[in-house]
Amino acid sequence: METTRKLKDQIAIVTGASSGIGAGVAKALAAEGAKVVINYSSSPDKAEKVLEEIKATGGNGLTIKADVSNEKEVVEMFQQTISHFGTVDILVNNAGLQKDAKFHEMTLEQWNYVLGINLTGQFLCSREAIKEFLRRGVVPQRSKAAGKIVCMSSVHEVIPWAGHANYSASKGGVMMLMKTIAQEYAPMKIRVNSIGPGAIRTPINHAAWQTPDAYNQLLKLIPAKRIGEADDIGGAAVWLASDDSDYVNGITLFVDGGMLLYPGFEDNG
Repeated sequence: METTRKLKDQIAIVTGASSGIGAGVAKALAAEGAKVVINYSSSPDKAEKVLEEIKATGGNGLTIKADVSNEKEVVEMFQQTISHFGTVDILVNNAGLQKDAKFHEMTLEQWNYVLGINLTGQFLCSREAIKEFLRRGVVPQRSKAAGKIVCMSSVHEVIPWAGHANYSASKGGVMMLMKTIAQEYAPMKIRVNSIGPGAIRTPINHAAWQTPDAYNQLLKLIPAKRIGEADDIGGAAVWLASDDSDYVNGITLFVDGGMLLYPGFEDNG
């Protein structure tokens, strides 16, 4: 007997889904039956490749270009999704980037660029998703919730990160944005949670794991002694988007191999 897939017939938007964690999450949601909108900003070929992989395994989806920091483009992305699939059930706010600099050398442009994508982008996308969740309400045969939002945060919503003030500030902001809208919309059966990845093998942190020396240095920060993979985040996203976590609201689920366990104290207890 075939097991019912956890996200059967649900519509998901995954921002920044053309590579890395976003691509892994899109594939994981599709494998559980969701129709997935693969959002991208500058890599149509990569986005189409992700969609091809989803379709090759029996899934369905759509690619949509949109800059998540641009209000008009975000509104159009949701309109296009609803026009094509009828509604939206799941939003994964994954789009994010780094523009690193020493704090005293950081430009306003670098600050605004990272905050615009990483935090304002999550505000704009979440706002449009919640409008649709409120309009439609609960459809019991699809989900116990009216809608689910998964915000991609980071261990750096908790861990300060020298040289990355804009990135860390954006992730701290994501944490409070997530908690506040989770509190505000829980009575309407809308669930909002975050995933806080640690070190994940993606293009954004290629320098941290590309050589054996760099990889071994990185492992000093990870009690599990392995780098995370996009699949690790995909599994967490499926759980948070499914009815298995229906009583979970307003949390950050850290997927970090124990990075938050203060590994510097491993041999100094």
